[in-house]
Amino acid sequence: MKLSPNTTPLEPPDLLIRMHNLVGAAVDFTGRAYGENSRWACHGCGFTSGCDVLALHRGRANAHASQCRAAYHHLR
Repeated sequence: MKLSPNTTPLEPPDLLIRMHNLVGAAVDFTGRAYGENSRWACHGCGFTSGCDVLALHRGRANAHASQCRAAYHHLR
């Protein structure tokens, strides 16, 4: 069931992980496998964050996805 108009946006070329928040909006984790210039962006609320520690950053993106209830935000 599609709950959000932005649950499956186009995948960025450097997409590492795609999670979904509580209402199905995509949370994209992008960057390089070694963590340089990695960032994540929530297509639900529009919150973004960047970090060089890949495991720590992935945990923060997952924590956000497990709590966010926003359905749509247009990311630039």
